[in-house]
Amino acid sequence: MLNVPTLWTVFAVNFMALGLIWAYVTHSYPKFAAARFWMASAFVAAAGALAALVRLFVASPVPLLIGATGVVAASCLAAMGIQRFYDRPVSWRVMAATGVLSLGGVVFFMVGFDHMQLRMLSYTIGQALPLALSLRLLLSPPEGRVSPGARLSGIVILATIAIFLARTVGNLLGHDFSAAAGGQTHAVMVLGLLFLSMTLNFGFLLMAMDRLRGEVADLALLDDLTGVANRRHLLQRLSEECARSERSGEPFSLLVIDLDGFKTINDTYGHAAGDDCLRHFTLMAQTRLRPGDMLARTGGDEFCVVLPSSGLREAAAIAHRVLEVCRQDAVACIGNDIPIAISIGVAEWDRGIGQFPDRLIAHADHALYAAKKNGKNDFAVYDPAPPLSPEPAGFGAAARKFA
Repeated sequence: MLNVPTLWTVFAVNFMALGLIWAYVTHSYPKFAAARFWMASAFVAAAGALAALVRLFVASPVPLLIGATGVVAASCLAAMGIQRFYDRPVSWRVMAATGVLSLGGVVFFMVGFDHMQLRMLSYTIGQALPLALSLRLLLSPPEGRVSPGARLSGIVILATIAIFLARTVGNLLGHDFSAAAGGQTHAVMVLGLLFLSMTLNFGFLLMAMDRLRGEVADLALLDDLTGVANRRHLLQRLSEECARSERSGEPFSLLVIDLDGFKTINDTYGHAAGDDCLRHFTLMAQTRLRPGDMLARTGGDEFCVVLPSSGLREAAAIAHRVLEVCRQDAVACIGNDIPIAISIGVAEWDRGIGQFPDRLIAHADHALYAAKKNGKNDFAVYDPAPPLSPEPAGFGAAARKFA
């Protein structure tokens, strides 16, 4: 025989444990805001269960009201955690209104007009509505990808709402499924809700793990100093573009950029000033790139830009824009400002490169070397058929042609 007070005790103990787990997650990852809401939800649910147990020793409806308040508030906090997880503004007013109306209905149909079925309906709405409102985010997230944890949480919420609906329909048909009625039916429902509540928190934990794993993966592909892609990310992107171009025949281009005199900047002004120059150049370059272009720092003062679906002429035009914004910024320098000059090599993918990104990088490096030889602070394009003379004049001519 299932004992309802025992089940509520287990409910309270388990939610205290979940609250401690979320407290540890919150402490370990202070920027993970959703964990704070889920921690509060677990502790509030545990407090509500403990308050409901007091009803066994106190002949008053107050403990039941406090318990109901705790359970409804826990549902609202869990839903707000889901909103925060997906970087949506937390609906404090909506949740507060839902809780107040629900509990107001419970009080009215308990004190003002004693009606068990409507009282349970009000209580059920307070529990179910916040969770129902969060289903869209779980099962149809903004980024389009439903994680395993979100899918599990959505399924659990649907099952929980189904139990709430069954309980509500049963009460409206005259079957008393309230705690006051006791009996095995209510005990089975409490057991089912206990299981689903713990499974829901397990789904939240899976969501957190998936998010943290994704953040770690992103960090592995980003440059620590500038925040743009790093060399590993660049090589991945180049491999993808090479494979795509070989299938479709559509070219793409690559810019290789080097800051002129960067060693002198470090030696004269210090490495902190050099780091500032790298960050400043990153911001300037990004203002002249298109959506879909990828800027990457490959090391030191070297950068690359992947230009998908771009021929040599379009790539040269973008190189000219990046070069001009740096020239204009250097002219505007006053006082202790450090002017930034760059050289750029431009190369286009062709069939000879195939699926070997290192060949395209070598072509762009050759063009960069020509730009350096032509006096720096300029750009040059790779000529796949250079003149027999070793003199790199053809690069400078190509640069002027596309400028």
